[in-house]
Amino acid sequence: METTYPATTEVNGETPTLRLFGLLELIAGKDRFVSLQSLVDETGLPKPTVHRMLQQLETAGLLVRQGDNRQYGTGARLRRLSENVLLNATQHGARHGVLRDLVDELGETCNVTALSGNEVIYLDRVETPEPLRFALHPGSRVPVHCSASGKMLLSQFSPAQRHKLLAHTPLRRFTDNTVTDLDAFEAELKDVRAQGYAIDNEEFLPGLVCAAVLVPTLAPRSNMCVAVQAPTMRLSPEKAVRLLPALRRAAAAMAGIEAEGAAP
Repeated sequence: METTYPATTEVNGETPTLRLFGLLELIAGKDRFVSLQSLVDETGLPKPTVHRMLQQLETAGLLVRQGDNRQYGTGARLRRLSENVLLNATQHGARHGVLRDLVDELGETCNVTALSGNEVIYLDRVETPEPLRFALHPGSRVPVHCSASGKMLLSQFSPAQRHKLLAHTPLRRFTDNTVTDLDAFEAELKDVRAQGYAIDNEEFLPGLVCAAVLVPTLAPRSNMCVAVQAPTMRLSPEKAVRLLPALRRAAAAMAGIEAEGAAP
């Protein structure tokens, strides 16, 4: 059943390229796949025009058609572009400064992370001066289901949206603590959403504990977390909870930086 829209969303621009970008921007802002007809209904553009634009974006690798050949989602090329923007944004220097101050305060390694498909990508990282630490550099990826940031980011989705994301990705076991049962995972995410933080208690790597909070945003969902991680000899789940006020202060500071960067 097609979704209808009470009003049209303009996709305009002075050139065909800018109009293509406008359509791409519209699609990228959705948390679901889109169909040709739904875009026609939403934009008010002629069906042949939207079809041609979708073909061009698909050919460029910016969109990908789903298995039913009727719906479209963002392609790998567009996701790589968005990740590179996040990794190399002009706000990076200020964001890195906040992260460095956080590490000075907590004494442990801290990260800025984002959701990329069914993985979490490290956008930035400042290492602890302690000699015993886990090496994960910016650009590294970790599984979404067994990382504190991944659980925090997933907690914002509806169960149906999470099912779409995880449908073709089994919850692989990495340690004895990894949650691999979908019902148990859903129950944990419900708790994460209610409490406003997530813990990785040796679920990805033995001996590693991590805590994460969202960077606040005015958008319906945030796609950025601040996290702290350390070996179990220095950080327990109980101690990690006591570090949450500092994490939230850093997250609020980063939200301010992102808002300044987005201002016209």
